[in-house]
Amino acid sequence: MKTLVIGTLALALSAGMAMAQTVRMGTEGAYPPYNFINDAGEVDGFERELGDELCSRAGLTCEWVKNDWDSIIPNLVSGNYDTIIAGMSITDERDEVIDFTQDYYPPTESAYVAGSEDADLTGGVIAAQTGTIQAGYIAESGATLVEFATPEETIAAVRNGEADAVFADYDYLVPIVEDSGGALMFVGDGVPLGGGIGLGLRESDTELKDKFDAAITSMKEDGSLNELLTKWFGDDITTY
Repeated sequence: MKTLVIGTLALALSAGMAMAQTVRMGTEGAYPPYNFINDAGEVDGFERELGDELCSRAGLTCEWVKNDWDSIIPNLVSGNYDTIIAGMSITDERDEVIDFTQDYYPPTESAYVAGSEDADLTGGVIAAQTGTIQAGYIAESGATLVEFATPEETIAAVRNGEADAVFADYDYLVPIVEDSGGALMFVGDGVPLGGGIGLGLRESDTELKDKFDAAITSMKEDGSLNELLTKWFGDDITTY
């Protein structure tokens, strides 16, 4: 009888594991340290580690899908994956199309980086990635906006003189400036934009949203989210 009970429990457990919901996590894979593709060709970074932990706490199985930024929302809506976890800031405009979890990365500043301290930020040419809140801000700033599909191209535009400066998330720009050997520098003032970063989901996926919200809350409460933020962004990062 004891053997039968143990066997039944093991079978039930294995069946439960097999029935765990697989959630396809859509990311760009081109925005370190938030997300990037490592030398093994796998999605890596802060959001990979965070996403795997969130899925574990929610009893879900993560499957990672890489998608270009400029089509990341349309492909979520059309069902190519189930979430966006790609450094996406929560904005009212995006919230009209998709839904968001609570933020897992606090509101932060965007910043300008240029090759000269004299860069013209108000009337010059500013590079930004297409479809970002930074591009939207520059479009209304009076400067000339030049958009690129990838963040790497925005940096290249400054290096080759195609743009006077790049405008992007401060935390994305920090390692680029540090590794430039003085060729690139922060200029002007930081600009607070967006309402933090959250997971994007289809508006119909309310149950999935609730599961991720609960997992994010638990990570905030036990301090593990702060540990991840510090690990990937340094001790100066704003934490919860």
